[in-house]
Amino acid sequence: MSRIGRMPIAIPAGVTVDIAENNLVTVKGPKGTLSRALAPEMEIKVEGTEVIVSRPNDLKKMKSLHGLTRTLIHNMVIGVTEGYTKTLEIQGVGYRAEKSGKKLTLHLGYSHPVEMEDPEGLESKVDGMNIIVSGIDKEKVGQYAANIREKRQPEPYKGKGIRYADEHVRRLAGKTGKK
Repeated sequence: MSRIGRMPIAIPAGVTVDIAENNLVTVKGPKGTLSRALAPEMEIKVEGTEVIVSRPNDLKKMKSLHGLTRTLIHNMVIGVTEGYTKTLEIQGVGYRAEKSGKKLTLHLGYSHPVEMEDPEGLESKVDGMNIIVSGIDKEKVGQYAANIREKRQPEPYKGKGIRYADEHVRRLAGKTGKK
């Protein structure tokens, strides 16, 4: 049985979980509201202060969906209570970021500055050479951080570019001269 899927999800105080038909789960909390349509085969129940996910049978697809469904609901509960953040570091001479309103402007060694608009429900802050992306939806926070990183990925020779704060960039040796 799925070890993750069978664990109950604790509902903190101030959070409400509603389950509509076809497993449309809505989670409301102090930071906002998230809703998502989950697999209709899964059985989702709210019992007291816990959400319990169970599967109808032991087919391989059901086993996969069991853990996934539980994790998605758990991520929604954490999102509306604590929120999610991703930190990106800018490394490179002349590389910098500026924030004005909802517009993030990146100077990354191109002939033009790269401008990005914050998506709905997300916020980005510039702190020195760091960009901090925060929001309540884990998936959107991760995707927006990946889109920012994509503008100038870290290169392996000098390590210049935009990287995640916890990312390790494998470095390569440069060219050697003739003998």
